[in-house]
Amino acid sequence: MAGKAVGRVARGTRAHGTTATEGGQDAVDDQRRAPAVEPAAGRIGTPEEPAPLDRGERRQLDVVRRFGTVGSLLLAVGALGAGANPVLPSVQGLRLLGLPARLPTASLAVAYAGLLMVVLAWLALGRLARPGRPRLISRSQLDRTLVMWAAPLALAPPMFSRDVYSYLAQSEIAARGLDPYLVGPVDALGPDHPLTRGVPNIWRDTPAPYGPLFFSFARVITWVAGDNVELGILLHRALALAGLALIVWALPRLARRCGVQPVSALWLGALNPLVLFHLISGVHNEALAIGMMLAGFEVALRNRRVAAVVGALLITCAAAVKISVAPALGFLGAALARRRGGRISDLVKVALLLTVVFVAGLVATSLLSGLGFGWTGTLDTANKVKSWMSPATALGMLGGGIGIALGLGNHSDAVIALTRAIGMGLGGLAMAALLWLSFRSWGRHRVREPLACLGVSLGLFILLGPVVHPWYLLWAAIPLAAATNSARFRTAATGISVFLALMVPPPGSTFDNRVYVLWQAVVAAVIVVLLLLWFVRRVLLREQGFPTAAPLPPTR
Repeated sequence: MAGKAVGRVARGTRAHGTTATEGGQDAVDDQRRAPAVEPAAGRIGTPEEPAPLDRGERRQLDVVRRFGTVGSLLLAVGALGAGANPVLPSVQGLRLLGLPARLPTASLAVAYAGLLMVVLAWLALGRLARPGRPRLISRSQLDRTLVMWAAPLALAPPMFSRDVYSYLAQSEIAARGLDPYLVGPVDALGPDHPLTRGVPNIWRDTPAPYGPLFFSFARVITWVAGDNVELGILLHRALALAGLALIVWALPRLARRCGVQPVSALWLGALNPLVLFHLISGVHNEALAIGMMLAGFEVALRNRRVAAVVGALLITCAAAVKISVAPALGFLGAALARRRGGRISDLVKVALLLTVVFVAGLVATSLLSGLGFGWTGTLDTANKVKSWMSPATALGMLGGGIGIALGLGNHSDAVIALTRAIGMGLGGLAMAALLWLSFRSWGRHRVREPLACLGVSLGLFILLGPVVHPWYLLWAAIPLAAATNSARFRTAATGISVFLALMVPPPGSTFDNRVYVLWQAVVAAVIVVLLLLWFVRRVLLREQGFPTAAPLPPTR
């Protein structure tokens, strides 16, 4: 097996003439990556090392990377006038930076053009990161692409959501010594406070639904930034980028444990447009929670007893940011119990250990934060939103509408409550079944089943839950990106990611009574992107015809 893999790498290198002087740093990285001996052949859970990209593919990668970078820059510029800006943006009145705010429709068109370019570049990059290809993009090439696409969004105003303004207002409440789990921004800060103005109306009078560890971080941000909205946004985004760094660290390691190519997992998990648009640009604290969850899973699977405790603590801390992470401990327990022998007694011992760690960790974070356990009573705050993306809520809304049409009265709230309860019950049953399956299913890879079952269970629980937002699907997509090479899953996940990435407008608003503005911007953006695609297509076709360099001399 190792000899075949080495021969395959050698043939790929000789056939395409890869040298250290072609293609700049990417070519050097590819040359270093080509192994003389496959280091992990025959070892369960470790994928074979692919050959590096050839000359034509490296040129295509360069075009795709720049195309996506231009798109990200356009998104950043469009965010100045069409982002989820606060009510009184500080750039107003400035000659250059204030211009996009005075041209909102043009800014929206620019933002949509950038959005389409990033999505198309991601799809094109996926061809070079597809599992099963004899030649794949290298890890360093993918990492540089991620940095190039994420950097403009990390410095631009928020887009696609205004949740970060709720973070800032609720953090100010906690910093003042008040309880963010009892009062909302209007009652605690007043309606005219700079941090209250940017909060969406629906959340101005509601308590916070986030865990105590998140507010421990957020309170430090408030002490540094004060009432400065821009600085506060950048610091919260730094927190999100720290979560992304944990994802980038843990995802390829988990992928290798499951026999998945790390770059394939990173393309679908970390470079996903939903990550770029919602976790980075939208500044959602899911980035930190998912990153800590994956890091905890990876640390706990190392062959050390203390590592299991440390990993469980990381997952507990993630749950203290966003409680949705908590099921990961159950699937981690299934993986650890299987490693100990797979007996029921092993499962009981591991479950007791993880329960103690989980309870102790949540108690410690709740008390040390000074906020107590009020967060346990606000976990359903998000259910105030009636999202048609949730099948359970949409079915309840449909049932209520049918009742009104039949003259039975308006019982929509009661019907929605019923369908939501049924959905949550089905989601809980599915999660319990997958927990048992992940413990009892013995396969070739002992880690693959628990991690895959975690992704599937989180996906089902989200879809059957009361509220669904586009970035919620990342709870399922990112673990599954590392857990499976299934072509069907990757195709479905890619299609869903593209659909959800295009569905939410950059301002994060609904454009009530002015939808024509949205369509004008979209049409203008499509025309611009089609012209750019025509140019890029010509370049790509021409570069595919480039002759390859002379073959390397045979090595002895």
